[in-house]
Amino acid sequence: MDAAAVEYSFNRLMDLGRGPSEAFPGGMKVEATGDMQVTFTLEQPFAPFLYTLANNGAGIVNPAVEGKGGDRGTEWLSANSAGSGAYMLTGWERGQNLVLEPNPNYGGTTPEIEKIRVDIIAEASARRLKLEAGDVHIAESLPVDQLDALGSTDGVEVQNYPSLKVTYLYLNNKVAPLDNVDVRRAISAAVDYQGIIDGILDGNGVQMHGPIPEGMWGQNKNATQYSYDLASAKKALDVAGGASEEITFLYSDRDPLWEPIAIATQAYLSQLGLNVKLEKLANATMRERFDTGEFGIATGNWSPDFADPYMFTNYWFDSKRHGLAGNRSWYSNDKVDGLLQQAVVSSDQAERSALYGELQEIVTDEAAYVYLFQKDYRIAVRDDIAGFVFNPMLEDIFNFGDMSLSD
Repeated sequence: MDAAAVEYSFNRLMDLGRGPSEAFPGGMKVEATGDMQVTFTLEQPFAPFLYTLANNGAGIVNPAVEGKGGDRGTEWLSANSAGSGAYMLTGWERGQNLVLEPNPNYGGTTPEIEKIRVDIIAEASARRLKLEAGDVHIAESLPVDQLDALGSTDGVEVQNYPSLKVTYLYLNNKVAPLDNVDVRRAISAAVDYQGIIDGILDGNGVQMHGPIPEGMWGQNKNATQYSYDLASAKKALDVAGGASEEITFLYSDRDPLWEPIAIATQAYLSQLGLNVKLEKLANATMRERFDTGEFGIATGNWSPDFADPYMFTNYWFDSKRHGLAGNRSWYSNDKVDGLLQQAVVSSDQAERSALYGELQEIVTDEAAYVYLFQKDYRIAVRDDIAGFVFNPMLEDIFNFGDMSLSD
C-alpha cells in the first residue's frame, strides 16, 4: 500500500459519489506527491476533515480492482475483498457467514488467530445458546434479559462500555400537529426518560442532554433538558391549542428496544389525549418513509462515523439534509443553518464549540427531536478471548488483528 493506492482509492470514491463519499467535501483533490506522501487540497475549509480520514469510507482498496469491470470494480467488491488489513476474506455465504484468514501481504504483525468465522444468526436466543455452548466466542446485540442471565454463566463475561450511540425519536416538523413547536414541547415533557432507561434498558444508559452525547466535545450542558413533567406537557399542549390529528409512530424490529419504546411512548402521549397509531414495518420500508417524510414520529439510533460534533449537528439539523441524509425530523431553521455553516469552516475548536453551544440551545428549545438516551454497549464474550478493544463510535467494528485465543 503506497501513496498511489491512497490517491486511487479517494479519487475512485469521490468519482463514484456513493454513500461513503458523503463524509468528504466536494471538490476535494487528492494527489500522490511522493511514494509515501499524499496531498489533499480542499476548495474551502472543512473543519472535521482530519477526523473524517479515520472513518470507514476512507478505507484503501487495491488499485487492481479497476480491471474487475467497467463499474470500477464495484460489483466485484460486493463479493470480494481487496484491502490491506491484517485479515482477508476467504469465504462468504450471503446472509449466513464470512470467513477471514490472515492476509499474507499485511505489512504489520501477523495476527495470532488463524481463522475467524463471523456467523449471522438472526435469533438472539440462538446466538446466546451458541455462546453458552462455546460454539461462538462473541455474541452481540443480545436483549437485556439475556445479557443479565449470561452474567452468571461459567466461561462467559458480559462487558459494559460507555458509547456514543444514542437513541432518539424523530418528530416530523413538517406535518400536523408536530409542525407546532408547543406540541413538540408537550411530547418532550410527556416522556418518562428515566422510566424508559430503568424499565427497558435495565438502567444501562443515561438520558441524552441535547443532540451531542457525553464524551463528545462541544456538548452544551446548559441547553434545555426535558424531563417527565405531565403538568408542563399539558400546559404546552394547551398553548398549542390542542392536537386532534392522528399521529403515526413508525418502528421496526431492527433494534429489539424499539417496540417497547414505541409502546411506552404511545402510553405516555395518551395521557395528553394524543392519538398515536403504532405502525411496525420492515426496516427498509421504514427508511423509505423517513426519506419521503410520510410519518409523524419514529424511533432511531445514531452512532458517529468520526469524532466530531458535526456528526450530531450538521447531519441532524441542516435543512439541506432532510430525510435519510440525516435530518430525519425535517427540521428547518435559517439561524441554525447559519451556525452550522460557520462551524464547519472554522479551524478554531473553541469557536466551533461556542457555535454548536448556541445551536443546541435553539434546537432543544424547539424540541426538534425527543432526545431519549445514550446507551451503554454490552457484549457477551467467552473468557478465552483476549485483546478485544471496544470502539465507542463504531460498535460493529472488531479489532481482530489484535485479538487472541487462550489454550
